[in-house]
Amino acid sequence: QVQLVESGGGLVQAGGSLRLSCAASGTIFSPNAMGWYRQVPGKQRVLVATSTSGGTLHYVDSVKGRFTISRDNAKNTVYLQMNNLKPEDTAVYYCNYKGFAAPFNGDYWGQGTQVTVSS
Repeated sequence: QVQLVESGGGLVQAGGSLRLSCAASGTIFSPNAMGWYRQVPGKQRVLVATSTSGGTLHYVDSVKGRFTISRDNAKNTVYLQMNNLKPEDTAVYYCNYKGFAAPFNGDYWGQGTQVTVSS
């Protein structure tokens, strides 16, 4: 089992910045991937950015150049630095952990943190 605790959401004006953090605990082994997804009411949860334990990063096109994902493997923590925020970034942001090492493979989610960007 893996537990994820998120922090850092809030209300910000367009053009502002926020930093999300997600600390993982429990049965954590490499290889794995940690990342962020977001969801607005009535729509599916979608990928924002991911970072693998091997150092591979991936971003959805709409956040490239504005968001930066990073991780501290020693602390099992992943961060999402969000700059130049836009109203369309408003969503509940969920931390995700994917384990790929059997028998500890699995897919885990945080509780979600609200990000609201006002115009």
